[in-house]
Amino acid sequence: MNYRNNLVMLKMALIILVTVNFSCEKFVDVKKNSSQSLIETPNDCQLLLNDYANMNVGYPSDGEVSCDDYYLSDDGYLSSSIVDEDRQIYTWQQAAIRSAASPQWQFPYKVVYLSNLVIEAVDNLQGTGDQHILDDLRGQALFFRAYSFWQLAQLYAPPYTNATQSPGIPLRLNSDINGKSNRGTLNETYAQIINDLKEATNLLSTNFLVASRPNKTAAFALLARVYLSTNNYASSLENATSALQINNNLIDFNTLDPNSETPFSRFNKEVVFHSLMSPSMVLTPGSASDNIAKIDLTLVSSYLTNDLRRQIYFKANSSIHIGTYRFTGNYEPVTSSLLFNGIAVDELYLIRSECYARIGNISSAMEDLNRLLLSRWKTGTYVPITASSTNDALNKILIERRKELVMRGQRWTDLRRLNNEELYAKTLSRTVNGVTYNLPPNDPRYTLLIPDEVIRNSQIAQNVR
Repeated sequence: MNYRNNLVMLKMALIILVTVNFSCEKFVDVKKNSSQSLIETPNDCQLLLNDYANMNVGYPSDGEVSCDDYYLSDDGYLSSSIVDEDRQIYTWQQAAIRSAASPQWQFPYKVVYLSNLVIEAVDNLQGTGDQHILDDLRGQALFFRAYSFWQLAQLYAPPYTNATQSPGIPLRLNSDINGKSNRGTLNETYAQIINDLKEATNLLSTNFLVASRPNKTAAFALLARVYLSTNNYASSLENATSALQINNNLIDFNTLDPNSETPFSRFNKEVVFHSLMSPSMVLTPGSASDNIAKIDLTLVSSYLTNDLRRQIYFKANSSIHIGTYRFTGNYEPVTSSLLFNGIAVDELYLIRSECYARIGNISSAMEDLNRLLLSRWKTGTYVPITASSTNDALNKILIERRKELVMRGQRWTDLRRLNNEELYAKTLSRTVNGVTYNLPPNDPRYTLLIPDEVIRNSQIAQNVR
């Protein structure tokens, strides 16, 4: 038994070793069979997918850097801890670009590579073991691949519109690191994400072992998120409902400590799938007397007195930062910029509520919204929200969506999709050192430039400015 464990650990160490040194044109600087030959059993596949550091931590954060839930003071903007690339992305500069591929581009493609290794290994293992185990492994890998493609598309592909022939992202569907990368179309990108997730929903188990491992609920939930961004409200509603039928647990905020800097535990009962963004100094909440990211004051003031989210999500700053607030609502119990961007039950209720409103079912829309908000307000004080029309319902839902999903990595996607509706389109604005920077709706800068290292070392076309 010890020999077997040591062998497995050796395999894992070798797999991780050959996946660390990424190049830009290829997945990794090794031959295809160097790591694939080490994956010989279903247990090897599961160990690879269980590698939290390589599969769950480090997804792109530049969308959050670009959005409007927070701001930097002049001192924060000029802080020596912030690199010039961060400043350019924060102010939406025309030429804002990452010089290196890591981590915004490289990490998700590493997950894609590892997922493809597992998919190919499972294909080779067909007929050799328990089919339910093999199906679940393939489903997990498909989920991780789709999740990574989704994260990349929110930054480096245009927002989804009817212009589906716009450039998408490279879709690597095998572990051949020498294969040529082509961007394809936006339609192909979303079709691949949806197809992977549809297959995953049929393969994955409903068993919930730990939130870092994909299961059927997570696949339904991600499909709901993806369909929402494509304005396919009927399909989004269907998948959100399927997810909520399996897991509809909400945290009663009355049970949380409003004075805690980290009120939420990791893998709390709302978390359907757990992942974290790559740390960015720009997004660092810090402490009362030493912080960088400050929450937008208009957002802070939008919470009513008995809404516990204000006390849970934000804390007042002190010293030279007095009069400002920092974020303490991370579903990861840290005060750094290692921010949760996974999927949770509260988001599912918001997705379903919006979809109900979009199709004209106002009563169901308000029922879902009120079910969520009841768990967020001080006991005995919540008065259910009503809506007089579809537009009234939708407006209230979108306001609560922003207030609920603060610093979750969803705001950038919401801005991109809602900019297509005149009623909800928004011009973002930031002033630093007396200079005001604006980002109008549907501006090309809503699609970030692909890191320079990737462009230099591949034949991938850069995004238009």
